[in-house]
Amino acid sequence: MNSAQRIDLIKERLQHAFSPMHLELIDDSEKHRGHVGNQGGAGHYTLKISAACFQNMARLEAHRKIYAVLSDLIPNEIHALQIKVF
Repeated sequence: MNSAQRIDLIKERLQHAFSPMHLELIDDSEKHRGHVGNQGGAGHYTLKISAACFQNMARLEAHRKIYAVLSDLIPNEIHALQIKVF
């Protein structure tokens, strides 16, 4: 899977699972060129997301829900994911 396909898939899954008001996925992979996790093609991302379902939820619980949606993509497609829930 190439980087653009991977980003589209991640966004689609998050959109479907959480119907976010704001969803931004930043590909940080270039910053990690040469890093062991980047050598296999897996990406490094920063996710900025805001959704009504996260409003009364502890940050850790929101992160767990996000990781559950993406769990099968880790570590082969996603090597690192920084999550910022607003």
